Amino acid sequence: MTRVRSITKAISFAHFLNENLPFRTCRVLLWLPSRVTTPLDNSHSIYSQFSNFPPQKKAMKQSECVQTSIPDDIAFKIASLLQVSDVCALGSCCRLWRELWGSDSIWESLAKERWPSLTIFHASSSSSTVINAPISKGWKDFYIKRHKEVAGNVNAVAKFVELCSQTESLEVGDHLKAIEDLSTTQLGFKDVQMFLFKPKCNVLLNLVGLHYCIHWLGVPGEYVIEALQSCKISERQVCVKWWKLGRWFYGFRMRDESHSRWVSLADLAMAKEPEVLVVLQRGAIHEVLRVQISVANPTCTPWSCQSTQTQN
Repeated sequence: MTRVRSITKAISFAHFLNENLPFRTCRVLLWLPSRVTTPLDNSHSIYSQFSNFPPQKKAMKQSECVQTSIPDDIAFKIASLLQVSDVCALGSCCRLWRELWGSDSIWESLAKERWPSLTIFHASSSSSTVINAPISKGWKDFYIKRHKEVAGNVNAVAKFVELCSQTESLEVGDHLKAIEDLSTTQLGFKDVQMFLFKPKCNVLLNLVGLHYCIHWLGVPGEYVIEALQSCKISERQVCVKWWKLGRWFYGFRMRDESHSRWVSLADLAMAKEPEVLVVLQRGAIHEVLRVQISVANPTCTPWSCQSTQTQN
C-alpha cells in the first residue's frame, strides 16, 4: 500500500512538472520509487515536508525539497535512461530541472559514457590544457559540438559506402576503408547504434557498423546482438563471396576456388561464421584474390581472374 501511495504521488508530481512531458520520461520518474529499497512512508517522503503549507506555497516548497533531495548519482541514472533529446526536453519543463540537467556534472558523465575511449578523457594530468581546451564553454556545449562532428563524419562514411556500392555490392577494400574512417573519428558504441544500426540504413552500412564494434571497439557479442535486435536489423543478411588462388598439385596449378556464404548480422555478431569474419578482417591478401559483399546474390560478373590465372 505504501508503494502504491508513493507511485501515485510520483504521478501527481510528474503531472505537476509538465502535462506534456513525454510518456517515457514519466516512466523514468515513476522508476525512482520502485528502486528505493526501504518502504516509503509519510515520515520519509519529501511530500510530508510541505503537506501543511497553504496550496499556493506547496508548488514552490515541493521544487525546493526535490532539488535538495536528488543526489547527483540518481540524477545521472535518470539521465542515462533517457534519450539526450528527452533530457533536453525535461530540462525545459521548469527552472528546477533546467538547473539539474544543465549542470556540468551531468553532461560530463553523459559525454564520458557515450565516448569512453575519447583521447581527452585519457590524457595525463600534466596535459590539463589539452583536457580543458575543448570544454572551456562547458560540457553541454562540448557534447553538442561532439555530436554534430560525429554526425557529419558518419554521414561522409555513409556517402562513401553508397558511392562504392551502386551495384548493391561492396569490395572488401572499400569496406575496410569505411571502418578505418570511423576509427579516426573515435566513434563509441552508442554512436554506432544511433547512426549505423538504423533500419533505414543499407545493410552494407549496418555491416560496417557491426564490424567496427566487434574488431575496433571490442564490444562483446551479446551486447552487439542486443543492439541489433532493439534496432530490428538482426535478421538482415549479406552475401560474402571470395576467390582464393588455386593450389598446386604435383606441379600443376588447380583452378581458383570460389566460396560464397549467406550470413545474417546476428550470426556474425555471435561469431557463428568465423571463416567469414576472418575473410572480412583480412581482406584480399595472400591467397585471397578478391572479396565481395553483396546485398543480393552476386551475379557472375565478367571478372576474368580465374581464366587469367589458369592461362599463366
